[in-house]
Amino acid sequence: MRIHNAALSALAAVLGTSAVTTVIPSNSFSSISTLEQYWNYLYPWGSDHNGSGRMVGSSSDHSHINAASNTLTLIATPTSNASPPTSTADPHPAIHYASGTVYAKSQITVTKTVSYTVYGEFSAPTAVGTWPAFWLTAVSGWPPEVDVGEWKGTANSWYNTFNTSSVVRSDLVAWPTDLSFHSLQAVLTAESDGTTVKIDFSMDGVHKATQYGSGFVGKALWLILDLQMEGSSGSPGPTGTTTYKIRNLSVTHT
Repeated sequence: MRIHNAALSALAAVLGTSAVTTVIPSNSFSSISTLEQYWNYLYPWGSDHNGSGRMVGSSSDHSHINAASNTLTLIATPTSNASPPTSTADPHPAIHYASGTVYAKSQITVTKTVSYTVYGEFSAPTAVGTWPAFWLTAVSGWPPEVDVGEWKGTANSWYNTFNTSSVVRSDLVAWPTDLSFHSLQAVLTAESDGTTVKIDFSMDGVHKATQYGSGFVGKALWLILDLQMEGSSGSPGPTGTTTYKIRNLSVTHT
């Protein structure tokens, strides 16, 4: 039986529950054209960050950022003679790779009445020197930051919440090294104090950790998917091609 959205919203109102609004649909990686509807190339601030990968990608260059068959593929390859030779971002590491990053066009802002769910399925490299991530970071200033998935050269994924540079909560979950796909989800909800955001993390549908972001309510966040290299994942990194794949990613709010 088909029920129209208006009917669902009316039913939700009667039941006292909030209707779900889709911000990014699960097919946003079905093609390049669909990718470009919902995502921008590189980081919000440019091509460089805190690792040895310099992000490369545009509407005319998909050598490191590609989307097809509902899967985003980020590709890192060794490079030499980078110009400039070091990252423009702290701590200015030498550039050893060309790689790929995208960020969502829609910002995420948790309020007293609006909660968000971010979900995706990931085939993430875990070799030393590979540093993929699925994360939220402040549009203005820093923190807030929430890492829904971060892989740092070991068979673990990290959940992190940065309240300050030194007040950080981290929880690790075991992650297979065979590049099989596994799901990660974070549900971000305002606490009753009206300023704190509770983040519930799960993997493959199983709740794994709860963390709290003090003062995160009302703060706009970027959602980023990136394949950074070396840095916190160690060095030297791989001498060949590294791939990081994401599928069925969605963002919803209530």
